[in-house]
Amino acid sequence: MSGVNTNNIKNIRVYFALVRRNVLMFFKDKGLFFTALITPAILLVLYSSFLGNIYRDSILQSMPSGLSVPEKLINGLVGSQLLSSILAVSAVTVAFCSNMLMVRDKATGTVTDFRISPVKSQTLSLAYYTATLISTFAVCLFGALVGFIYLAFVGWYMSFSDVLLLLLAVFLLTMFGTALSSIVNFFLSTQGQISAVGTLVSSGYGFICGAYMPIASFSSGLQKVLMFTPGIYATSLLKSNATRGAFRALSDIGAPDALIDGIKSSIDCTLTFFGKKVETGAMYLVLCLSTAVLIAVYILQSAVKRKR
Repeated sequence: MSGVNTNNIKNIRVYFALVRRNVLMFFKDKGLFFTALITPAILLVLYSSFLGNIYRDSILQSMPSGLSVPEKLINGLVGSQLLSSILAVSAVTVAFCSNMLMVRDKATGTVTDFRISPVKSQTLSLAYYTATLISTFAVCLFGALVGFIYLAFVGWYMSFSDVLLLLLAVFLLTMFGTALSSIVNFFLSTQGQISAVGTLVSSGYGFICGAYMPIASFSSGLQKVLMFTPGIYATSLLKSNATRGAFRALSDIGAPDALIDGIKSSIDCTLTFFGKKVETGAMYLVLCLSTAVLIAVYILQSAVKRKR
């Protein structure tokens, strides 16, 4: 019995040592760290330049002629959408960038040394996953900070609870993005391959998850297909938490509930699955379950690889 406990303690120590090693290597790689760090800032500039006017025009067209809405409130509502869209994309795309270390270890043969050592494959896989999660979430926190500063200038309406719920959704989405990148990167062995995959993910995921354009603007058939993807629900949670305060302020100035509900539906704060409204709890459940499944698949991949 004591031998079993001793082995468990050794595995835990090895796990934390590998996590520490992977995190330090990520932050010591200036090029990799800087690329991941500036991604949210670049997205903020691009989104505010190209998507900001689209969001603004869509909101203004929804407002009735007799309702006087302060410019600050419009800016706050638009800025909240931009912030949620940036975080929805960054949590996944940055994970692919942070997970380059696993591919690099394959290219240099380091992972082979790990696999022929007494280190369990599950311990090694979880160490890569945890390190990528820590690095990615740290970058996302920086992106959230930049977004909060931006909102403070254009129009801040978020409460403390809104901020906490937003960060919770970011963390859950980061877990999902890290698991997804771990599964995909498991099959890659060169930095060129992961760069190509990262480019594809960066350009395509924003459309799939509804970050670039709300899925409400897509065709009904495409909407039904996208409703089976977990990223849609994560983006909806981010938008709901980021815009909740702005919608409260909009209600306080006399905007009818029907108008507010219409705007929420148009920007994916509320989702319908085959005609039925998706509750917030169901969105969290979908995101957590899909993340758990992806993590299990990733660990299983590593175990099968070691046996072979």
